[in-house]
Amino acid sequence: MKRSLPLLIILGVLGVALGAGWYLTRPVGRSSGPANTSSAANSAVASSSPVPKVSNSANPGAQPPHAIGPEDAPVTLEEFGDFECPPCGLLHPVLKTMEKEFGPRLRVIFREFPLVPAHPHALAAARSAEAAGLQGKFWEMHDLLFENQRTWHEEFDARPTFEGYATKLGIDLKRFTRDVSSQVVEQRIFLDGKRAHALGVKGTPTLFLNGREVPFGSLAPEKLRVLIKVELTNPGK
Repeated sequence: MKRSLPLLIILGVLGVALGAGWYLTRPVGRSSGPANTSSAANSAVASSSPVPKVSNSANPGAQPPHAIGPEDAPVTLEEFGDFECPPCGLLHPVLKTMEKEFGPRLRVIFREFPLVPAHPHALAAARSAEAAGLQGKFWEMHDLLFENQRTWHEEFDARPTFEGYATKLGIDLKRFTRDVSSQVVEQRIFLDGKRAHALGVKGTPTLFLNGREVPFGSLAPEKLRVLIKVELTNPGK
């Protein structure tokens, strides 16, 4: 038994190394919570088949929502996102491009859906964005968080970095540090999450176009652009 112990240790280390290698080289897809683990669910998300329009007036989410674009825009994109989610980081510049291309014909709404504990800094990031929003700087903080995601994602404690972003944006830091743990901020995140769960959102990013979920495979700019144009030309089709 004593002679076999070193061999068992070597085999154990080799197994951990192989597992780590698989994790680092696996393809990146939609970030999901614990409920989104079955292959059937992943296949449904990636499907390009038409998705029926959803209605959830009973759970409107945080009000007023964080939105860019006029309220009466013919097309509304509602994103449920996580600031630490890599696919959300990739979708960020796509939505910025759509905003520029379609101007006042498009409204973009962002809903908080931090996936914890899978993303350890996601909740702190969501709180920072909401606290910035209380001083009229939500979208500025939103952009900084996504644009610098790879940097703060690697940090042990990202909160000092978020405070640095607040200072950079000219936010009252004393109020900001108080607001990140305030009931108002917690309630907004809770209400967005409540809406997400009512709509069946299980992963991020999840995007709805005029109440219809956009298939994950259609979030690429060339495909999303087509869906927006179709909706502008033939609403509801």
